[in-house]
Amino acid sequence: MLAVSGNSRRQRAARDRMAAAAREYAGFGWPSFPGAHPPVGGDRACSCDRIGCPDPAAHPVSAAWAHQASVDSAVIGRWWSERPLANIILPTGRVFDVFDVPAAAGAAALDRIERDGLPVGPVASFGGDRHLFFVATRGAPVDEDEWWSCHLDCSPEDVAETPGMRWHCRDSYVVAPPSVLPSGREVTWLRPPSAGPLPDPLRLLEVLADSCDAAG
Repeated sequence: MLAVSGNSRRQRAARDRMAAAAREYAGFGWPSFPGAHPPVGGDRACSCDRIGCPDPAAHPVSAAWAHQASVDSAVIGRWWSERPLANIILPTGRVFDVFDVPAAAGAAALDRIERDGLPVGPVASFGGDRHLFFVATRGAPVDEDEWWSCHLDCSPEDVAETPGMRWHCRDSYVVAPPSVLPSGREVTWLRPPSAGPLPDPLRLLEVLADSCDAAG
């Protein structure tokens, strides 16, 4: 009984932590959706039912994430009541885009950004492996002729094929703090979000590209 009670308390604390973070993101207008997570016990790295999951604890729980992601507090509360350990998925290309770079390149870029006094928005660490730079979005215009893409664009299906710099825009997502990854790693904020405007992606693109080239 004590073990069950302790497990229940841990799940409740995790739910409250994740739901509170998702509601905080909603306050910035950032929709969220539940993600897979490392299971409690066992030898699997992901809570999903795929054997050999290619992206353990770092993907949405449903293929409907793009349509169902929400800023509604009641919806967020229900989701994390049903899935108390779920990680947080943030769709990109709506309120923000994200530059996703190797950690060494991200650290070098932050040093240069600070040294040169360049604008920078929220920055997260993905388990110590990569840095996520949140920038203003290019959006998803109704007129497709207004859309411009680049070779850095990535989607959930091809992200593993892009080991250097990635640009998460529409139809993609990132895993947000305080999500928990396999082996006890976490997604954490290096520079937490604020109410200020997000930087123009083109202002940071050159710095991040140079840092990736130097670290590569």
